[in-house]
Amino acid sequence: MKSMCTAALLAVVLFAAPVLAQDVGGPPPPPAPTPQTTIAATEWRAVPAENLLVIDTTRGRILVELFPEVAPLHVERIKLLARRGFYDNTPWHRVIDWFMAQTGDPLGNGEGQSPYPDLTAEFTFRRDPAMPFAAVAEPTGARVGFFHSLPVQTQPDAAFAQTGDGKVHGWGLYCPGVAGMARDVGNDTANSQFFIMRQAYPALDKRYTIWGMTVDGLDVVRSLQVGDGENGMMSQAQPDRMTRVRIAADIPAAERPMVQMLATDSARFRALVDEARGARGADFSVCDVTLPVQVSN
Repeated sequence: MKSMCTAALLAVVLFAAPVLAQDVGGPPPPPAPTPQTTIAATEWRAVPAENLLVIDTTRGRILVELFPEVAPLHVERIKLLARRGFYDNTPWHRVIDWFMAQTGDPLGNGEGQSPYPDLTAEFTFRRDPAMPFAAVAEPTGARVGFFHSLPVQTQPDAAFAQTGDGKVHGWGLYCPGVAGMARDVGNDTANSQFFIMRQAYPALDKRYTIWGMTVDGLDVVRSLQVGDGENGMMSQAQPDRMTRVRIAADIPAAERPMVQMLATDSARFRALVDEARGARGADFSVCDVTLPVQVSN
């Protein structure tokens, strides 16, 4: 049986399909809305169609930016399964409010997976100086910010000169909208099931492979039918479904969604971070920064 479990000290272990743990202390308050103003045309970054996952559901469309630089094996698997229609009509079989929504099981009971081998964990990645990174905070011995739309933490740039390959460690952070791979107890047991965060949950950082970020449709993720059974599984409730999952590059140009995100090397991004920090004060975190997005066909 697949099971996504967290540290024992959390006193919560989620069974039935790869998953995470629910916050035993009660739901945190939602982050303050990120103020937005007019953004110049030059301050937008286009998301490549090859790295855009289009998830159509019974509640609406979810667009997820994929990050092969962060988790190449997992992104390759997601693309393979999407292109083979594996995810089409698959239920969101496990949904926990204030936590996450899980899918990718063809059986719909937490026990199913694809016919392909399990994947080696990619909890961290190696960042080189050429990899785009925009810091929003610099705690002692670390940097926190964005790689494109993905919130990440990484070792400081000064460490580049101290490593054999000229790179430093980085890892994604489980903010709302982040897409991670579910797994069993073993680290190298992810296969086809994945989850999208409805809220932030930092206890998952470096425990479950992150492969994507919801750039549009977080409201859809949060509207999915919540499980009425144990650990968020569907009991009597009828689950919502992924009706069709595709890579944007495979969709005819006339129908393909085109996504632009606020560029993290822009002046507007710096202003956005300052606004969020001012609104949140001492409670500020990278999860409080919501990047503006434009979606067109």
